[in-house]
Amino acid sequence: MKLASLRRDRDGALIVVSRDLASAVSAAGIAPTLQSALDRWPQVEGALQALYEKLNAGQAQDAFALRLEDLDAPLPRAYQFLDGAAYPSHITRNRKARGETLPADFYEKPLVYQGISHGFMAWNETVRLPSDDLGIDFEAEICAITDDVPMGVSAEDAPAHIKLFVLVNDISLRKLIPPELKRTFGFLTGKPASSMGPVAVTPDELGGLWDGKLVSGTMNCWVRGERVGTIETGKDTPFHYGHLIAHVAQTRNFEPGTLVGLGTVSNDDESAGCGCIGEIRALEVLRDGAAKTPLFAFGDEVRIEHLDRNSNSVFGRIQQTFAPLDAA
Repeated sequence: MKLASLRRDRDGALIVVSRDLASAVSAAGIAPTLQSALDRWPQVEGALQALYEKLNAGQAQDAFALRLEDLDAPLPRAYQFLDGAAYPSHITRNRKARGETLPADFYEKPLVYQGISHGFMAWNETVRLPSDDLGIDFEAEICAITDDVPMGVSAEDAPAHIKLFVLVNDISLRKLIPPELKRTFGFLTGKPASSMGPVAVTPDELGGLWDGKLVSGTMNCWVRGERVGTIETGKDTPFHYGHLIAHVAQTRNFEPGTLVGLGTVSNDDESAGCGCIGEIRALEVLRDGAAKTPLFAFGDEVRIEHLDRNSNSVFGRIQQTFAPLDAA
């Protein structure tokens, strides 16, 4: 099934969305918000699924035409955002361009950091920042949303705790990240709030795109109107969602509503393009000795959309522009 949140208060109002993203119906009688549904997933999943089936059959009472412009992030406030760097081509290219190498244990355990989880932006929300001299970039990702995850869960058992997937733009500030990492205390100011695509999707709804470990399909990315990436998301990584969940769950339980991402999608084949400007610039450095593609300036636009094998949008698109913090 597909779920979304209308813009209401801080946490939105849960709705069920049709498969073609054309119509929707309120889920208020089942759960007022997506977080509420995740908190009681075993009790509400069946009712939500039944409502979804009625909606797709044209039998849902009070169904309405869906306006994507009315949607907030599906989960505006999450309990935790764990993001990785699981695609070796992405991390290798970026580090090699800086004269750095992969960590010696890269293939033994995933790289994961904890990002901002308390304020995901909507799919079309303007990204406001203090300056466009901070090295503004996007990162195209698919994130899992979990239920309760017990401490010590195995990588094999962890995917069973994934209840939804969402499209994410993990915004990065490239001029702030390298100095922060050199201080050996991780990301902070270099990683502002991220944004979500308009619709969250259950694993079963993905059909053959979900193999129990990775989500396949094509991640299309546009920068300033030019398509820069057509990336196959279900390959070219030694890690899957279960690995990242299990890695972090070694020492903690997860609350329902935890997001887990594999990081910027990337393929070994350079002709697939890139899921961020940073990787484009890294390839330019490695090929030509200097980066020429500019990072985002205020007024620029990014668009991200993940398509299935029939070129249907799976999660809806992310389409955002960047603007000064004090802009009207």
